[in-house]
Amino acid sequence: MSETVQRLDPLDRRPLSDKTCLITGSSRGIGRDMAFEFARCGADVVVNYRSSDEKAQEVTDRIRANDETAIAVGADVSDPDDVARMADEVHDELGSVDVLVNNAGITVDRKFEDMTYEDWNRVIEVNLNGTFNCTKAFYDDIKTADQGRLINISSVVGQQGNYGQANYATSKGGLIAFTRTIALELARHGSTANCVAPGFTETDMLEKVPDRVREQIREDIPLDRFADTEDIVGMVRFLAGDYADYMTGQVIGINGGMEW
Repeated sequence: MSETVQRLDPLDRRPLSDKTCLITGSSRGIGRDMAFEFARCGADVVVNYRSSDEKAQEVTDRIRANDETAIAVGADVSDPDDVARMADEVHDELGSVDVLVNNAGITVDRKFEDMTYEDWNRVIEVNLNGTFNCTKAFYDDIKTADQGRLINISSVVGQQGNYGQANYATSKGGLIAFTRTIALELARHGSTANCVAPGFTETDMLEKVPDRVREQIREDIPLDRFADTEDIVGMVRFLAGDYADYMTGQVIGINGGMEW
């Protein structure tokens, strides 16, 4: 046959090789599975936690058992000084961070009329201020990286609101505006900022919701199920890699059809 056969380059099976990725709140839930996936894709992983040091160590031990690199660094993301200390430790151990995933978050659910200033402030401090603190600490890393990536984890609640979650919805809605603004400022440096807005996901946070309420929520999901962590992790991995090089300032809903 005289025709020239064009050979396709093989797929890169380790798309995050040579990248250092820090995931806040990654000792459990979605963050933990992100850490496993990033390590599987070749990244050096920083597992951040606030108080679950034993669980964080389990995550790093499992990653290291597969001959990948991971360190666990405790820090309260709501405390700027604690975050600065974490940044120093990460830089000493692994150098600059290429990918920052702001995933840490909490809920303190209460009807607005019963919500205290403490309820409001605590959620805002962790979910919104914590994202500011971590982004501030690693901004120069992301800005100067060959393909710097900032990925913020918002929520469908930040898009639609949710009964009893005025504080949480506000914090997650704020992340959307923050992401779009930082994307504009990072663009001239060739780095990106994007936002993932998961729907209700099978984690320990959802387990605390009463069965009656869980059923009401599920009835509003067109795909008729809650998300698994794998549904979220795949998109975050994509945003961290080379194929997302021309995507920035976007809010990607992964919610079973709740937000159209």
